[in-house]
Amino acid sequence: MELGIYSFGDILDPDDPHAPQRRLDALVRHARLADAAGLDVFAVGEHHRPDYVVSAPEVVLAAVAATTTRIRLTTSVVVVSTADPVRLMEQFGTLDNLSHGRAEITVGRGAFPESYPLFGYDMRDYESLFDEKVRLLIQLRDDPTRPWHGQHRAPLRDVHIGPRPVQERLPIWIGVGGTPQSAVRAGLLGQPMFLSLFAGPHSGIRLVELYRRAGEQAGHDPATLRLATGGHVFVGRTSQGARDEFFPHYSQYLSVHPSFRGGMPRTVYDQWITSGLLVGSPQQVIEGILSHREVLGADRFVGQFDPGMTEALTEQSLELYLTEVLPVIRRETAADAAADEEVPAS
Repeated sequence: MELGIYSFGDILDPDDPHAPQRRLDALVRHARLADAAGLDVFAVGEHHRPDYVVSAPEVVLAAVAATTTRIRLTTSVVVVSTADPVRLMEQFGTLDNLSHGRAEITVGRGAFPESYPLFGYDMRDYESLFDEKVRLLIQLRDDPTRPWHGQHRAPLRDVHIGPRPVQERLPIWIGVGGTPQSAVRAGLLGQPMFLSLFAGPHSGIRLVELYRRAGEQAGHDPATLRLATGGHVFVGRTSQGARDEFFPHYSQYLSVHPSFRGGMPRTVYDQWITSGLLVGSPQQVIEGILSHREVLGADRFVGQFDPGMTEALTEQSLELYLTEVLPVIRRETAADAAADEEVPAS
């Protein structure tokens, strides 16, 4: 099972003019630590708000590529609906060359609407923008010389789109936040799915079933229908200590959500943990991640490791994730894989 981390680069004090530089420096440092520890994936997500620093994920990932050697680099997500797929393919083709074949793209529609007016798009085209642009992105990867025309941009014919990625088939993951139609689309397109789950894996069973059924009915090889899951993660030394340390930061972090104006209540927070939010001791987090594999068949878990947290608390949790969670996940899933490959005696 692959293990990774992702960040949106949220800024605790948007009025501090030096905060963006410090936050970006920290992201590169965290990626370097993850690479050295043997983590599989590092991802950053796109936002265009004063409380987030990552508006250009491809630039951040290029900086990470220059200081790492093996970790795979992706988005979580890039808002393809308000991006130009041609430019996106060129950017990530460049990143794939710079990183010697470690780039991936995870596309989605975004959690906030700010990119639509910012880049001149109409929210009424929310669905058609995503569908058209993700299909174009896949075509540009698989058959870049084929002519294309659509509703939301000028036609393409006889154009050069480069540099081409080092990888023969640059991975394009479809980010799904909980909408059945999105899971079905990912299956129909035959692309791997990244499913965001902030509760336990049982809440994703129906979506994964829809994804795999749609993919198989569309004629895609089930082996290509890979599944990644992810969500918020905080690792503390003890169960109760982790809950208490993380709560004030998480409550404030979620205060932008319409349901939690003024902060998330402690009773709701505790209920979320009971239902599968990955906050706890290393052993609890290990068991939670493995349950994503057992219940959903996920072969990758990517956790948001720094939501609303101070730098000191982030590094404390990340150290435990890298030194106590990662080795056990490696050992447990390697043993399972070896058992699956054993040939019964005749």
